[in-house]
Amino acid sequence: MPVDTAQILQAAEKLGQMLKEHPAVERFKSAQKSVGEDPEASRMLAEFQRSLEALDRQEQQGHPPTDAQRMQLESLQSKIVSHIKIKNLNLAQMEFVDLLRKISQTYQRPVTEAPPPAGGQKPA
Repeated sequence: MPVDTAQILQAAEKLGQMLKEHPAVERFKSAQKSVGEDPEASRMLAEFQRSLEALDRQEQQGHPPTDAQRMQLESLQSKIVSHIKIKNLNLAQMEFVDLLRKISQTYQRPVTEAPPPAGGQKPA
């Protein structure tokens, strides 16, 4: 029996509600909140983002980054990755993305499977 779009969207809504209750989602949201409430972590991330954007604009104008700019960015990146709340956020994000990947692979599997060959026999 064919399935219509509304049924698929209803199932997706139910999946979204289930995801909302999953521990990986709760950890990710909590880690985001923790970083957002930490002035030092927020400042470092904003500074890093601004530096990346400035270097991107500079490169688009045909000027490669200087050694000093690279070293400054690497130094800031080292500080960011060693910040405990940002580490927790990165781990929680990896876990969350992995969960989404597994879900995606699961719902794509039936769609991408090859149909059985004519005559109903499986290939040897």
